[in-house]
Amino acid sequence: MVQPRIGQKVIVDVPSTTANLGPGFDCLGAALELNNRFVMQRIEGNGERFELIIEGTEGSHLRGGPDNLVYRAAQRVWKAAGLEPVGLEARVTLAVPPARGLGSSATAIVAGLVGANALMGDPLRKEKLLELAIDIEGHPDNVVPSLLGGLCITAKAASERWRVVRCEWLNSIKAVIAIPSIRLSTSEARRAMPKSIPLGDAVINLGALTLLLQGLRTGNGDLIADGMHDRLHEPYRWRLIKGGIEVRKAALDSGAWGCSISGAGPSLIALCPEDRGQAVSQAMVKAWEAAGVASRAPVLNLQKEGSNWHPEEDE
Repeated sequence: MVQPRIGQKVIVDVPSTTANLGPGFDCLGAALELNNRFVMQRIEGNGERFELIIEGTEGSHLRGGPDNLVYRAAQRVWKAAGLEPVGLEARVTLAVPPARGLGSSATAIVAGLVGANALMGDPLRKEKLLELAIDIEGHPDNVVPSLLGGLCITAKAASERWRVVRCEWLNSIKAVIAIPSIRLSTSEARRAMPKSIPLGDAVINLGALTLLLQGLRTGNGDLIADGMHDRLHEPYRWRLIKGGIEVRKAALDSGAWGCSISGAGPSLIALCPEDRGQAVSQAMVKAWEAAGVASRAPVLNLQKEGSNWHPEEDE
C-alpha cells in the first residue's frame, strides 16, 4: 500500500445498472453492457483538489471539487486505508446518462472506490469496497451489480450483515432499455411514494419476485410476464414519466414479456427473447416519439464481470 505518484493513472470501466426489475424494489439489480469509463489520475494538490472532465454532452452540468461523488468515494478508500487524501483528476466518458434510472450515481461511487484503491495497489478487498459503496449510496440495488456484475439480490440479514446472492439470467434473454431525453431525479421519484403500503401489495410483490427470478433462470417467458409487476413503487411513479404507460404497452404489443420502470425512471426496461429485441426497441422509440419525447433503446446483454480497471489504455 503506497501513496500514488503524481501522474499515475488507472482506467476504470463501470457498467450501468437497472434496479427493481418490477417487484425487486431496493434489493434486485442487474449490470448491463453499457459502461462509463473513468480515467483516474493523481495530480498535484491536497485532499481538496478534484478535477472532473466530462467527455460528451450528457454530463455537462456535473462539476468537480471535493463534494463530487467520485471524489467523496475515493476519500472513503483513503480513510479506510489510513492514508492522507491526494489531488485527483477524473476524465469520464459517459455512456450512462445521469438522472435516467440507470445507476449513473452508482457508477460514480464505484469508480471512485475502485480507482482510488487501484492507485494505492488494491489494499482493500472487494468486500470492503462493497460495504463502502452501499453506505455511500444508501441502498444496495445499483452499486452491488455495478461492482460485481450480473443479477444480484442484496439484503441485510438478521446478523446485520449485507448478504449478496448472484442469480441466474439466461443468455437468450435480452434487455431493451428505452432511454428518454427527459430526466427524473431519484429524490423526486422517492417523494412520490407513500410512507406505507397495504400488506396485500407486499405479499403480491414477494410472489412476483419469485416468479421473475425463476423465469430469468429458465428463460420461461410466461413466468417473466407474470413476475414483472410491482405494487410497491410503480403505481406511484408512472405519472412522473411522460408517455411511459404508452411506451410500456408498445413494448408488450411488439413481443416483450414484461416492461417496467428502470430504477427510479424515467428509462424503461423491457425483457424479451433475442429475436424480438429490435422490434421491441423500435416500438418503444416510436411510442415515445408520439408523446413528443426523443429517446433511444439499445438492446443489451447482462454484464457479468462487473467493474474492472487497468493501468493504461489498451493499444
